Amino acid sequence: MTAPNLIAVTTINGKTSGVSLTTTATTVVLNNAPASGKCLKINTLNVANISTTATNVTVSWYTNTGLGGTGFAIAGNISVPAGSTLNIVDKSSQYYLEENTSLGATASVANTLVVTTSYEDIS
Repeated sequence: MTAPNLIAVTTINGKTSGVSLTTTATTVVLNNAPASGKCLKINTLNVANISTTATNVTVSWYTNTGLGGTGFAIAGNISVPAGSTLNIVDKSSQYYLEENTSLGATASVANTLVVTTSYEDIS
């Protein structure tokens, strides 16, 4: 598992992705594949509650892609009020996803939360 030397990168692409948490099982938010030759720098991660009921969320970093390996909570079982957005990661608390790692999120109630991530794809 390697990551590009951040001083010698040739490409940095800004990207945004989103995922709806349609079940109460942990859902992949972002993957960095094994041998991708990339580092993904997470700039922001927001959780929006699109329902009329408060819902808890857990966001974790995993030591392997596809939510494999060991999960480490970034935000653990935090309540997101109805119609609100919770900022989990911002410019003051960035994360790097090296090769073969992933981010996942779990909702306490299905079909209530949407996770949006803004990141830099560095290679």
